[in-house]
Amino acid sequence: MKRQITLFFTALQFYTRIPVPKWVAYQPENLSAATAYLPFIGWIVGMIAGVAWLGGLYVTDVTVGLLISLTASILTTGAFHEDGLADVCDGFGGGWTKEKILEIMKDSRLGTYGTTGLVLILAFKFSLLQILAVRDQAALVLLLVAGHSVSRLMPTFVIFFQNYARDTNDSKAKPVAEKPSWLTLTAACFFGVIPLILLAFSKQEPLVLLALVFLGTITFFMSRYFKKWIGGYTGDCLGAIQQVSETGFYLFIVALWKYI
Repeated sequence: MKRQITLFFTALQFYTRIPVPKWVAYQPENLSAATAYLPFIGWIVGMIAGVAWLGGLYVTDVTVGLLISLTASILTTGAFHEDGLADVCDGFGGGWTKEKILEIMKDSRLGTYGTTGLVLILAFKFSLLQILAVRDQAALVLLLVAGHSVSRLMPTFVIFFQNYARDTNDSKAKPVAEKPSWLTLTAACFFGVIPLILLAFSKQEPLVLLALVFLGTITFFMSRYFKKWIGGYTGDCLGAIQQVSETGFYLFIVALWKYI
């Protein structure tokens, strides 16, 4: 049990800005096994975003409430995944060889492609959440929890089935890239799918579960694209998959609710 608590706090420490107990020492060798709790971190981020949404809605309106919610989620993670998306946009937008793509992604400066990608993904996400909020304000909290958790499940499949692209050991994400066990992947699936099942049950819409197929398809093609150009994935690629998957989840729900 103590081992699992340590792994949870390791994941919380790595993927968010939430303080952890002082006795939890950062040990890179724990990051691979801590991947099991990555979707559970999505529960926490989603709940924080949901509470921020309810508070913002109470004192203002839908639009400002959603902006407060998005801000809360970004502050909670320190824009960890958004930074990955921006680096991927810059790297694959400006590089034509594996070496150049990896070099650009390593650069901390934000370029035109990265800026454009961030603006578009945030605008797209906000617009979709606004549609969902107008339709069902009460369900939005569970939608946020499901979106944040299932989108964090998708990168775990990439870690398990693909190879890490960088050869150096100085990457922050290198310890995460150690291939996890089947047990770790199973635990991640459990934490990633539970909010989705609760959403399907609460709305009495089992078709919601098809979001897994949709996001799995997105993840497959993104990971195949990364493999084609750089021979695998990096931490930035995982962040990009999370962001696109989260937005894709909201898109799927919007489309589903429109036609049922």
